[in-house]
Amino acid sequence: MPPSPPQFVSIEMAERLLLAAAAPSDWNLTAEQFQITLERSVARRFSGERVKSYPDSLAVEKYLDTLHAADLGLACACSAGNDPAWEYFVATYRSQLLRAACAIAGESGGRELADSLYGELFGLRESEGVRRSLFDYFHGRSKLGTWLHAILAQRHVDEFRRARNMDSLDDPEGGDGSGIAQKLPASSGSPDPEREPYLAMMQAAVEQALRALEPRDRLRLAYYYVEELTLLEIGKLLGEHEATASRKIERARQDVRRSVEAALRGEKKLSEAQLLLCYEYAREEWPFDLSRVLSAED
Repeated sequence: MPPSPPQFVSIEMAERLLLAAAAPSDWNLTAEQFQITLERSVARRFSGERVKSYPDSLAVEKYLDTLHAADLGLACACSAGNDPAWEYFVATYRSQLLRAACAIAGESGGRELADSLYGELFGLRESEGVRRSLFDYFHGRSKLGTWLHAILAQRHVDEFRRARNMDSLDDPEGGDGSGIAQKLPASSGSPDPEREPYLAMMQAAVEQALRALEPRDRLRLAYYYVEELTLLEIGKLLGEHEATASRKIERARQDVRRSVEAALRGEKKLSEAQLLLCYEYAREEWPFDLSRVLSAED
């Protein structure tokens, strides 16, 4: 059996940095948890260096002293799912995240951009049965607020590229849209014959996915999308913290998207290009009134 790699961060180092982080006692953040977070940060810092041996303890200690320990402690506690830490995070960063998102994506897209980030930070996806939080990728080398703004900007760029890639699927010339234009009806006033069938399939799949949700999840989506309530208002109505409301709305949205795509790919046998075309038609002008489905009770 090959030897285990050396441990970069001793428990004594972790205890010292945890003390510097000044994490409140109700976050229940242990030195062992913080040690794992610090190990991850050190590994990230030195992984790109072309060295023949592991960094020495002095180099590691100097690096650890440069970290934003308080921000790293908050990220560690939030990643662990500690409710008081989450409440502190939302109270501290909610307004600045919303302002940053609106500056990046405009007023209409900013709110959704900011709210969707909460789900990723909480960690909706699981890998080998373990919930993975976006906070696990914060290493404390910058301030938490700076890192969050960078994540928002990257998510916006990713969405922009995804939308552009939709066009490029049918535009092999790659830029002027002529490939797409050749496949769509000429502007003679006649409607695209594929539009209505694709929209009908999309509507049926969305309604089916929404009905499969728990009634309380449908109610959250109705409050958010139909009544346009804020996360704070939704939380008060449902007796839960707004961070909880955000996480559950994001989880429900992901469940709906997975169900819709599974139905369109599996039941309707749509190709990837056809699936993207469904989304494109729906995005041009959302034609469905889903309030009846969202308000339905089991």
